[in-house]
Amino acid sequence: MDRIERTQEKFKELFGGEPTKNEGTDPEFMRILQRFIFGEVCYVGSLDNRMRELITITVLAVNQTLPQLKAHVGACLNVGLTPLEIRETIYQCAPFIGFPKTLNAISAMNEVFAAKGIALPLESAETISEATRYEKGLAIQSAIYGEEIAERYQWLPGGFAVEIPKWLTELCFADFCTRKGLDEKTRELLTVVMLAAMGGTEVQVRSHIFGAIKVGNTAEEIVCALAHALPYMGVPRVFNALNCAKEILIKGE
Repeated sequence: MDRIERTQEKFKELFGGEPTKNEGTDPEFMRILQRFIFGEVCYVGSLDNRMRELITITVLAVNQTLPQLKAHVGACLNVGLTPLEIRETIYQCAPFIGFPKTLNAISAMNEVFAAKGIALPLESAETISEATRYEKGLAIQSAIYGEEIAERYQWLPGGFAVEIPKWLTELCFADFCTRKGLDEKTRELLTVVMLAAMGGTEVQVRSHIFGAIKVGNTAEEIVCALAHALPYMGVPRVFNALNCAKEILIKGE
């Protein structure tokens, strides 16, 4: 198949329709966009449609491109992702992009769910209690990243030397990473993409690429995830992510 035929095939898989021909005010731009994304990018690398769509909605949530997010939430459902998997992908953006932007993404997602007749709220995915929150979060954090964060911020004044590392443990790793719906490998891969999409986070991108490999992602899967995100976050941020972790990706460990 050539890329025009591949675009038609992929567009139907994801959206159940046909790509743009000469419709709308900017058909030439849409042809460039669709043929590159759906005729080229979607066919390179090992990741399947399900993982690619989770990557896509992650970047769209980071960028707050909500009309496109709604379209791809629909595509997620079309390729067999569950509402729970979709919701957890959006929820876990919160510690990185902040609660207000995450709420915007949740609202867009829920519009699609409501239109599809999916009852809200979805089932609970919580697995921890207030009593076990710190312990469960630390178990995940220390297994992947160790406990050096607490030591690194001992210089902070007052109670912040204790509270800020504790917030990282309890919010990122306990409140979100302990939830049902996504496995550890998927969460770490999506975190790499999320950080790359934000820009200016190369220190964290490098750390989380190391973590993603540690929990079972291959270097090829990480590069594929970043490459798939390229049309949505732009070339410079993908190159920044690849360059900052070049040595880790070459070693694959």
